Amino acid sequence: MLRDVCCDVDISHHLNTSPSHHLTITPPHHLTISPSHHTSLTTSPSHHNNYKTMLKGKKIVLGITGSIAAYKSCLLIREFVKQGAEVQVVITPAGKEFITPITLSALTHKPVVSEFFSQRDGTWNSHVDLGLWADAMVIAPCTASTLGKMAHGVADNMLITTYLSMKAPVFIAPAMDLDMYAHPSTQQNMRTLASYGNRFIEPASGFLASGLEGKGRMEEPEVIARRVSEFFDQNDSNSPLKGKRIVITAGPTYEKIDPVRFIGNYSSGKMGFAIAEECRRRGADVTLVAGPVSLKCSDAINRVDVESCREMYDAATEAFKTADVAILAAAVADYRPAVQADQKIKRGEGDMQINLSPNPDIAATLGQMKTERQTIVAFALETNDEQANAERKLQKKNADFIVLNSLRNEGTCFRTDDNQIEIIGRDFRHAYPKKSKADTAVDIVNELELVVG
Repeated sequence: MLRDVCCDVDISHHLNTSPSHHLTITPPHHLTISPSHHTSLTTSPSHHNNYKTMLKGKKIVLGITGSIAAYKSCLLIREFVKQGAEVQVVITPAGKEFITPITLSALTHKPVVSEFFSQRDGTWNSHVDLGLWADAMVIAPCTASTLGKMAHGVADNMLITTYLSMKAPVFIAPAMDLDMYAHPSTQQNMRTLASYGNRFIEPASGFLASGLEGKGRMEEPEVIARRVSEFFDQNDSNSPLKGKRIVITAGPTYEKIDPVRFIGNYSSGKMGFAIAEECRRRGADVTLVAGPVSLKCSDAINRVDVESCREMYDAATEAFKTADVAILAAAVADYRPAVQADQKIKRGEGDMQINLSPNPDIAATLGQMKTERQTIVAFALETNDEQANAERKLQKKNADFIVLNSLRNEGTCFRTDDNQIEIIGRDFRHAYPKKSKADTAVDIVNELELVVG
């Protein structure tokens, strides 16, 4: 009889690394507001979907198979429960060789389902009921044997019959040795299952239980939980941004002087990344054109990495052709060296002069391209005459509203986790208190919803 035991996955120390916190990047100065402007000081609470509660009320069937990675299922259960989900474990007989049902039951507060018949008194576990009960099924770890049975309908255990009865989306996190994962039969089974609509969370590369190193290690529990959360976040959204194509620029640009030096700025990209995540949470199809930053973003975001203004210009103008919205949060260099040296410039005697040429204006170009169905949100970082400069930019760039930041607000601009902004439209102006960049992103996207909706 086939068993689903597989010597797979990671035996290295498990690091409990929470997903990188996406933040915002700049602040504005408090200005004297003339009576002709409609103004509100908004302290809107963070009512956006928080990562830690995205799965609140969701019912998840967690399938566990016979893999050494089964120990990670405890961490995955914890992630689901922390996000408010109700978890029911279905484990194969081989899975119980790696982790005990009592451990899983203690974490889920539910009896673990493994056999068709729980006792010899006529009671039995209904795979049909589980298929109707669940909002999602997650099989992690999933061995090569279980993949093959799922692909070909070999219903010889409770997990497979539950899978075959499942009405909800199914997420599969394979775990096996690198050669087993790369084998044509395994890859064909995965293609077959993907063609049925199953969603794969691909394994990572690293040190495996066999002592070899390569692709086959089950993805980390935090990543699996985040993928499931993102799925529900997008599908549950009632936002007017749901399904909208939004292009966002973020971070600095670097303009090369020579192969080792550049002209740049202090932008961290945190604001633009936070806005991208917030738009994604509300169901938008997000393209993030990112300058050279070290931040990470959700896999659901289409990220385009660039370095120079010209590269960002090309990527942004191309994406805007089919976009509904552009949010221009990047701190783009206005000038570049007129000549870029092919070799490192050596230190010499006296002064060195660098001639600068203007870079293309991304916001102005998109403003010219803009059609009636499109919306543009521009950013203004100012050091003086903030309101006047922002209002001129609003007109010049043909934007729908400007997010104003001021360097005179300490602790809210470059390389910080907080921001303080004003949003200036053609007939309104809203001032916001200092708050985290993640919460600032909520305010900005709330305003965008009013414009788009």
